[in-house]
Amino acid sequence: MKRILFPLLLSCLLVFSASARERSGQSSLRPAEPVLSVAPDTSALPLPAGAPDSADWWQRGWAGKVYRYFAESNKDKTLTRKFDFSVLGGPHYSSTTELGLGVMAAGLFRLDRENLTLPPSNATLFANVSTSGFYVLGLRGNTFFRGGRFRLDYTGYFYSMPSDFWGVGFYNGRDSTKTRMERQQVKVRTDFMYRFSPAWYVGIDAEFNYTRGKDIGHLSYIPAGQHTEYASTGLGFFFQHDSRDVITNPYRGWYLKLDQIFYPRWLGNRGGFFTSTEVTADFYTRLWKSAILAFDVHGLFHAGHVPWTMLSSMGGGSRMRGYYEGRYRDKNLMEAQMELRQRIYKRIGAVVWVGGGTVFPEFGALRFGHVLPNYGLGLRWEFKNRVNVRVDYGFGKDTHGLVFNINEAF
Repeated sequence: MKRILFPLLLSCLLVFSASARERSGQSSLRPAEPVLSVAPDTSALPLPAGAPDSADWWQRGWAGKVYRYFAESNKDKTLTRKFDFSVLGGPHYSSTTELGLGVMAAGLFRLDRENLTLPPSNATLFANVSTSGFYVLGLRGNTFFRGGRFRLDYTGYFYSMPSDFWGVGFYNGRDSTKTRMERQQVKVRTDFMYRFSPAWYVGIDAEFNYTRGKDIGHLSYIPAGQHTEYASTGLGFFFQHDSRDVITNPYRGWYLKLDQIFYPRWLGNRGGFFTSTEVTADFYTRLWKSAILAFDVHGLFHAGHVPWTMLSSMGGGSRMRGYYEGRYRDKNLMEAQMELRQRIYKRIGAVVWVGGGTVFPEFGALRFGHVLPNYGLGLRWEFKNRVNVRVDYGFGKDTHGLVFNINEAF
């Protein structure tokens, strides 16, 4: 789902952004420098019938409207508008989803207009359809309530996708022959938290995940005794430290989270009781005026009767970019990455990263030789204020791939 690619759209975005207003790298509230609008010399060109006798007639047409839309899309309007909303869409192609059309709509808003120390809340709606039969519709975001004491993080989506499947375990992911299946999934996740100190939160979370493997080529790849579809419902709690200046594109701060979720039988988990423990540690610091260095360490550990649909899965659009999502899956996962983010020109930026990760059934089976490498580079365009559209090309062991998404990978 996360491998939504817009290589054709990217070229258009770079043209628009070359004349767009440069935003401050320190604060989303500092006024931007004025933009000078200079019309082209049209004195030697015949004007269309009915066009006004003016050198800037072209700015009044659709081309001028499109230019101004993207030129001003990264301006912080949350202090003057209840909801600052912009839409971005276009064609894409990848070897996984083939030719497709995608749309992303990003919005920023403030429930508390008096407390400007709070970052704006954000919401992103995304949709995609492709010729391979892949389709997805989803919503994700973060909401800061008045006073900043309470916060809600959420994500939800459903998708259907022709998918490759290698089975379960590191060796199967590395050595087995892939088979095909139709993967259908519905997922909803909410985190509601209370801030009891300037950067510390405690909260509760809930998750529902329904996954179905349809028309699986080799049913023997499913663990013995398990089914082709599961509905998993969990409830849990977490502790979180978050001193990032902006969630969607941090320049500084820490993000630490310890999350524990339980999936009991009485919530409808027919495979049996199991648990999920997730640990995340991120750090961001400025190297120089236009460069940010970001670190990410992540672990996801399961215990009990875990259905194959809920196992820790490597790859996707945020970590281990370039690996096919789900090729490597097992009860436990550990991964880390370091990324350098450099602003190049006005709203255009670039990143390079390096990292690694692995999956394993239990800690006694963890092997240094099973750590898979990951590295790559990407382009960024500031679609809205501190909200980047990103295109990444990731490399790994015997694999590579493109990723298109919105917001930074971590």
